[in-house]
Amino acid sequence: MNYLKVFSFVFIAIFMVSCKSKSNSDEDKTKKPNVLFIFPDQFRNAAVGINNQDPVYTPHLDQLGKEGMVISNAISNYPLCSPYRGMLMTGKLPYNNSVLSNSNSRRYKYNNSWQKDDISISDVLVKNGYDAGYVGKLHLRSPKPIPGKDTVIWDAYQPKELRHGFNFWYAYGTFDQHNTPHYWINDAEEDELTYVNEWSPKHEADVIIDYIKNPSSQTRDANKPFALFWSVNPPHPPYQYVPEKYLEHYKDKPLDELLVRGNVDLDTDAEDLAFHSGATRKRTHLAKEHVRNHFAMVTGVDAQIGRVLKALKDQGLEENTIVIITSDHGEMMGSHGLMSKNVWFEEAINVPFIIKWPKKIKSNQKSDLIVSATDIMPTLLNLVEATNGMPMDLDGQDLSSIILNDEGDKPTSALYYFILEGQPESGHRGIRTHKYTYVITIDKKNVERKFLYDNVRDPYQLTNLIGSDEDSEKRLHAELLKNLKEKRDPWLKKYQNL
Repeated sequence: MNYLKVFSFVFIAIFMVSCKSKSNSDEDKTKKPNVLFIFPDQFRNAAVGINNQDPVYTPHLDQLGKEGMVISNAISNYPLCSPYRGMLMTGKLPYNNSVLSNSNSRRYKYNNSWQKDDISISDVLVKNGYDAGYVGKLHLRSPKPIPGKDTVIWDAYQPKELRHGFNFWYAYGTFDQHNTPHYWINDAEEDELTYVNEWSPKHEADVIIDYIKNPSSQTRDANKPFALFWSVNPPHPPYQYVPEKYLEHYKDKPLDELLVRGNVDLDTDAEDLAFHSGATRKRTHLAKEHVRNHFAMVTGVDAQIGRVLKALKDQGLEENTIVIITSDHGEMMGSHGLMSKNVWFEEAINVPFIIKWPKKIKSNQKSDLIVSATDIMPTLLNLVEATNGMPMDLDGQDLSSIILNDEGDKPTSALYYFILEGQPESGHRGIRTHKYTYVITIDKKNVERKFLYDNVRDPYQLTNLIGSDEDSEKRLHAELLKNLKEKRDPWLKKYQNL
């Protein structure tokens, strides 16, 4: 036997395996992470079980929080569907991205839609080598009215040229029939809707699991990292559209064991907020009738998110996938005698924010970082190091170094907005710090009102401190106006001319 030849062969084989192993290791270190961004609609931060506020059952979100970072001060700066989505996609404030109010045919004349020329988060991700997908509710286009009809059209087709680089498309505009959803799928034309007889979160989870598994590489490009955005419509109303099995945790509980927040008032008509056209008053009967359904929806959405997260793990993608759970806004559910959203109270503006990235973010972290909707685009793009082509005129702040290493200047406040359709200078402005909420409102008659709450001593915001805490009022007033000036808010000029 020629031992020299045998030795040489073994040596070469070991060397090649070593080189391949080293190559794979180097590739793993430089491979961009996948992104899974999930934002259920109308889901308040209090309704995550790990936060120990609402009596909800969310085992999968709770586990995700233990495995990642739970951020307690994520703020929906304009707690309404379309304006939030506009800020999420563009990194710009409403008066800089044209989405001033909820998109529907009544706002078509104001061009209240996601603009083709606004370089968005998906555009930048695709430019940096990502395969981008969108599943669920979009609600970012105001469709043209039907001549001769007064019907307000909410659902809207999003043409391919207006999808900002999203390659995989399984979405609709806005349509609240959760048990019988419909979708425009990929290259479908406007008249080619696909109807489904299944609860929308369950169906969409199935679609996403298939996207993750990517059989035969037909769903996405297997050679690229993916960035998938999933907008689940529930727990948005109609509250009653929820599978019976998720009601088990709530159906026998009395109202006082469900509506446990100290500011719930089901008897008031909230007359002191009658000036605010965005506040949903005189509808607290819905809280009595549907809080069980709403919480059941939360539990059902949690279950479907759990299925998707399991698929990630089963496919070996968990370690290098950034998972973010948040929401476009919360739900008042009887607090302060209000329903729905679009007001400055915590139930509406404080949304969940859980981020998990096993490769780089330590588990079981809790943070009081203030995160605004406009911060998400620059933060996420910097986290994945996909900044080529990112606009320089974004209104948000890159928080990536704070999340990864607790380094950098942390925001001290977030802004609050309410704007009337087509009038960027109108409405209310406010500021939310770690301790306080301060708001100046201007109604349609140009009457000014102010609201100040100490959220530490008065977490349910029961006492307006205007006139009784002048030092805090003066300081917050100056900070608010300073921030509005920096953001070149057209509201500021109107306010100063009152």
